[in-house]
Amino acid sequence: MRAEEQSANCPTASGDIEPAASSTLLASLNERQRQAASHGEEALLIVAGAGTGKTATLAHRVTYLMASGTDPGRILLLTFTRRAASEMLRRVDSIMRAAGLSGAGSSAGSTIWGGTFHSVAVRLLRLHGRDIGLEPDFTVLDRSDAEDLMHVARTELGLGQAGRRFPQKSTCLDIYSRCVNTCASVDHVVGSAFPWCKDDIDALKELFALFTDHKEAQRVLDYDDLLLFWHAMLSQQATAERIQSRFDHVLVDEYQDTNVLQAEIVSLLRPDGTRVTAVGDDAQAIYGFRGATVRNILDFEKRFPGAEVVTLERNYRSTAPILDASNLLIAEADERREKHLYTERDGGARPTLASCQDEAEQTDYLVERILGHREQGTLLREQAVLFRAAHHSAHLEIELSRRNIPYIKYGGLKFIEMAHVKDLMAFLRLAENPRDLTAGMRVLGLVPGIGPKTAADAMQTLAASDADFESWVSLRIPEAARGAWPDLVTLMRGLAGAAPSDLPAQVHAIRSVYAPLLELRYDNVDARLRDLEQIEALASRFGDRSRFLAEIAIDPPAYTQDLAGPPLLDEDYLILSTIHSAKGLEFDVVYVIHAADGNIPSDMATGTPEEIEEERRLFYVACTRARNDLYVTWPLRYYAQPFGMSDTHGYAQRTRFITPAVRHAFAETLARPEAEFESAEDAPPITTTADVRAGLKRMWT
Repeated sequence: MRAEEQSANCPTASGDIEPAASSTLLASLNERQRQAASHGEEALLIVAGAGTGKTATLAHRVTYLMASGTDPGRILLLTFTRRAASEMLRRVDSIMRAAGLSGAGSSAGSTIWGGTFHSVAVRLLRLHGRDIGLEPDFTVLDRSDAEDLMHVARTELGLGQAGRRFPQKSTCLDIYSRCVNTCASVDHVVGSAFPWCKDDIDALKELFALFTDHKEAQRVLDYDDLLLFWHAMLSQQATAERIQSRFDHVLVDEYQDTNVLQAEIVSLLRPDGTRVTAVGDDAQAIYGFRGATVRNILDFEKRFPGAEVVTLERNYRSTAPILDASNLLIAEADERREKHLYTERDGGARPTLASCQDEAEQTDYLVERILGHREQGTLLREQAVLFRAAHHSAHLEIELSRRNIPYIKYGGLKFIEMAHVKDLMAFLRLAENPRDLTAGMRVLGLVPGIGPKTAADAMQTLAASDADFESWVSLRIPEAARGAWPDLVTLMRGLAGAAPSDLPAQVHAIRSVYAPLLELRYDNVDARLRDLEQIEALASRFGDRSRFLAEIAIDPPAYTQDLAGPPLLDEDYLILSTIHSAKGLEFDVVYVIHAADGNIPSDMATGTPEEIEEERRLFYVACTRARNDLYVTWPLRYYAQPFGMSDTHGYAQRTRFITPAVRHAFAETLARPEAEFESAEDAPPITTTADVRAGLKRMWT
């Protein structure tokens, strides 16, 4: 259906909204937000400062387009997380209902093309991939599996066995990914971001070629391939026209987080530069380590000449003193889009800058403030401790446990990276794509008695039989494996023949066979089995097996509660998080810890001016998470051994981002002020320098 045709979900057939409907639809927005939501067809960049209602504005923009006559099935909404896409579509439906514009039939959420760049890429590649020689039955490798396949290629080439150090699989994948996402050569990426690998450039090129060959042979794609192949389809005129004709409007959330490849994809989707909307904030561009570049949002008008820029500056989150400090902080950036956040909230105290003698004193100070705010009525879960690196909270975590203060930490091991979850996913991946060597080796390796050679032979047999698991029935296996082998073969035959949509039943069948194998391999069995039960209960939400595998791989949850809701740890719990993981969140009280040079900015990210500027933006993101109270702490003394078990120490400087100008916006304090004497009578005798010198002379006379 074309944009000018009336959709069953759209209230009008014309391109104009009736005045009464328009007034109702945009009634909750401020003037700048309404300007952005009701924009015409020219390219639009919405520069949305922290807490200025970015999500509400974009959701109203989508709703306005639908109410103007655009078929929701012809709107493409690109986000960076599955949760963000779901929340956006939920809001669209809510706005439509509130304005009395909901039509008969399905909701917008089920018809709009909404999702992450990678999930949309999967859908389009399954539809059009054959145009570039890609069969639609591919599976998607998650980060860990891609590392494992990289390691296979690394081992085959004998790298790391030549008597000298060679980059590990994770570093190799980082280099490969950076090359793809920034469209740069291995030589450039290694020289700029991995200089310690400069002697390995030729070997890395050979490794990446073999890695690519393995993926092709196994019909698997990694994260980076999804974008690369989508871009390739858009670079082929006939395919590009078919994809472009699907969408009348393209909207991109968090545009500042796009990499070179993603920005190119957006351009190719709308080559005439019209009907594209991007929302973002250059001051929150903090994902350079993933290949994202702030240049995309700074240079938006160069990519889309004639684009209109609407800047949102009214903040609905923080108090005025917090915004004053944040504005001063980001004003010192070398290059930025000009904006000044303000609020209509009254009151609020200046943010606190607390210097501490050492990490132990910082921990004591934090716990006292956390419990103090709790007693004043602020729940623990409305308080967050933010830090640059995950290990910065180690000392605090020990003290929280000692004091029985429950907490949850973001930024650690992902749920999808846990061994038992990867095992279950491997069963499904192997059933979906029997050529997936990584999944097959993992599944077979679970069976007692089966080693790498037997597993490799089994996978070769499977490939020779045209992926028929019946070939495993007569396979010669070690005696130790014969007890579990029949059940495994029966399971895989059943999964291969199952209807892809019957996903919960497939997960249940896997659990039945896998549970006794899990008990032999891992500790904390009960907790692990409960994780698998939860996956089965939630599997029905994802539709068929192929979609489930793709969605989980490209947008993995941090833990099972990401799928089910808040963690059931206690009646309340404190939030600990890396700053990167806290982006997009907000809390009543925020504590930014270890604000000392070397930590903020990280000493690993000060090699170039661009890296330092990104670290400044990272600190800005941390400060703008706070609604009511903001504390920034920094220990003066750092001990060489953890938890102060050694006298070896060094001294730190306050973060360079709190300059004299910024410092005036903070209320400075000592974490533990010197004790004041009760009265003059209690004070010890005053010793003067003259007394000291006289005593020194008496030593020699």
